[in-house]
Amino acid sequence: MIVIGLTGSIAMGKTTAAAMLRRMGLSVHDADAAVHRLFHRNGAAVAAIAEAFPGAVRDGAVDRSELGRLVFGAPAALRRLEAIVHPLVRADSDAFLRRCGRRRAAMAVLDIPLLFEVGRDRDCDVTILVSAPAFLQAQRVLRRPGMTVRRLAEIRAQQIPDHEKRRRSDFVVRTGLSRRETLRQLTHIVRLLRRRRPRCGRGGARRKRRNRYA
Repeated sequence: MIVIGLTGSIAMGKTTAAAMLRRMGLSVHDADAAVHRLFHRNGAAVAAIAEAFPGAVRDGAVDRSELGRLVFGAPAALRRLEAIVHPLVRADSDAFLRRCGRRRAAMAVLDIPLLFEVGRDRDCDVTILVSAPAFLQAQRVLRRPGMTVRRLAEIRAQQIPDHEKRRRSDFVVRTGLSRRETLRQLTHIVRLLRRRRPRCGRGGARRKRRNRYA
């Protein structure tokens, strides 16, 4: 089974790309959706977050707005939160991959916004980055409720720069043109991967990266 890591910075088009891959028949594990489940009432992260961040849990579920207020711009608090959440998300994605393996899936996708930041690219056989020009990213982000130029700058500062992610990725999908063009690029990548023999062991025998545009 080929494990594909799908990533991209905020507002680069990763959610759209993941939906397209699903429509092609690939199973996709959404790290953000996993976090939502962990934060729901009686979710696996709730007790630990309640202890680490008093006031961040209400009625048995994590209040994401309050938690964000407590950790945004506070590096020590953010690291404390990541120490709780990241292992749980990893366990959830590992269970997903085991299910895909039992079904003898040819490919499975790990949709992880911070793929390179948390080192999950080492668990993947191939990585796909969705990328768009910085001005377009800003336009998309600033249309979101409550988003400001300052907040966008802070988010960018916490992520690996897009140019560095492009260097590290096996494929770069440019999402600044049209949905049809994004789909064309992803379809081309999936066709190439269907011809590839799966490696023995997840993330094993990684080849030297050769960045490619679809």
